[in-house]
Amino acid sequence: MTQDIALDQEWVPSACTLPTAERPLRVAEFDGLFTEAVQAVQRSERERLRLELAFSPDNAARAAELTARENGCCSFFTFTLTIADGSLALEVAVPPEHVEVLDGLQAHAGAAVAGSRAAAAASGGRTV
Repeated sequence: MTQDIALDQEWVPSACTLPTAERPLRVAEFDGLFTEAVQAVQRSERERLRLELAFSPDNAARAAELTARENGCCSFFTFTLTIADGSLALEVAVPPEHVEVLDGLQAHAGAAVAGSRAAAAASGGRTV
């Protein structure tokens, strides 16, 4: 089962230097990461978001590559990928003037996680 997430770019900041035509593709890449790898979304601070990812070398490489490219066009992001004790986490931090971008990113990631859980529950092994 696939999940369609609207390519709503409300969280894409005006400070982004990525060419406008490429933005939907980047949003789709983040949506794919959110849907396929993110297991939990936590917001411990106003300017910091933590995404718990399914532990795998592929997910670590995918997150590292995507965030490196994102930092090239939105340099205000600080991405920290942590691999420790069999867990994988991506922390995203922004300065106070870009907190609305982090709000949008959190909403996007949260919707993807909720959608993935709903799809998994719907396809769960129910017996009649």
